[in-house]
Amino acid sequence: MSGEKKVYFDNAATTPLRAEVKKAMIEALDTFGNPSSIHSFGRASKVLIEKARKNIAKELGVSASEIFFTSGGTEAINMVLKGAVRDLGITQIITSPTEHHAVLHTIQAIENEYGIQATMVKLEPNGTPDIEDLNKLLSQFLSDEKVLVSLMLVNNEIGNILPVAKVAEICKKYKAYLHCDTVQAVGHFPVDLSSLPIDFISASAHKFYGPKGVGFAFIRKGVNVNSLLFGGEQERGRRAGTESVHNIVGMEEAFLMAYQNMDKERAHIEGIKKYFIQKITQEIPQVHFNGLCANFQESSYTIVNISLPIELKKTEVLMLFLDMRGIACSQGSACQSGSAKGSHVLRAILPDAQWPEAHIRFSFSIYNTKKEVDYVIETLKEFLA
Repeated sequence: MSGEKKVYFDNAATTPLRAEVKKAMIEALDTFGNPSSIHSFGRASKVLIEKARKNIAKELGVSASEIFFTSGGTEAINMVLKGAVRDLGITQIITSPTEHHAVLHTIQAIENEYGIQATMVKLEPNGTPDIEDLNKLLSQFLSDEKVLVSLMLVNNEIGNILPVAKVAEICKKYKAYLHCDTVQAVGHFPVDLSSLPIDFISASAHKFYGPKGVGFAFIRKGVNVNSLLFGGEQERGRRAGTESVHNIVGMEEAFLMAYQNMDKERAHIEGIKKYFIQKITQEIPQVHFNGLCANFQESSYTIVNISLPIELKKTEVLMLFLDMRGIACSQGSACQSGSAKGSHVLRAILPDAQWPEAHIRFSFSIYNTKKEVDYVIETLKEFLA
């Protein structure tokens, strides 16, 4: 195979920008007025922002006044978690050890600042939060304690899907607030907030073929969380700073296209994932699938996480080998690349016997093909040989 071949199988880290999104963003750059200005130039920018807010809210089944634009998923998570503790009087937080570091590190900072001790829900052997344990934990708190539960809808490393309806039902039963990190879910799965009693979600445009540097938080009406940033009164006083109009327009276009084409695009990506699993099982029988990624009912159709019969210390060599062959994939979350500790998600779920192996995440998009799968598996076989 030619060394010039390029295969991008790292779509959980970020996705390519759709051509239609790029076009919409370029057009929006001409609308340069400050959205907070009351003259016609400012009003033109404000119109674009409010149209985007309305369209995103409609697809999620909520009102436009419940959507707040941010610089991405991390800011939305910080805004929600810190705001909930500061403004709602939260005294207890429940989360899981397999959350994204944007959640875990924010909770760590909250523990240090507010003296709150977060509790980790137990995990099933496959890595999904144990629903019975969540119920048990919530039942132990006093009736006057305010509790926040933060669990991600789709795990960014192993693809496990949270049984969110059950989680939401339990949280409602114990009057606990629920935040869902939906960064890997929005744009790939329907998220109907009109029927799910979720109080907060966080999302990021670059995970569904939109631009980097923009995302949003959903904050349920009547749940009063104030601004994380100090400054102007933008985003109805919830998020200071001049809005990035062209990025918001790009996110709107990516969001609407994702939902308009969801069934067709899901079928394509699911086909790639199925082919990858079948092919690698045939060609490298010693492969292990981590979490629920080989289960098509309980995991995201975009993510496969595997362990290979290669020593853990040789993982970096393997990643370099793949990169030299033009193949992009990852050892886990892009946000922790370079960490000598390895994946905290896999560390939490893998049996000791499997931990010393090399672990790789492959994540797929609408632009991938089965020929690319063939090339990647041939390259893995070449390295193993």
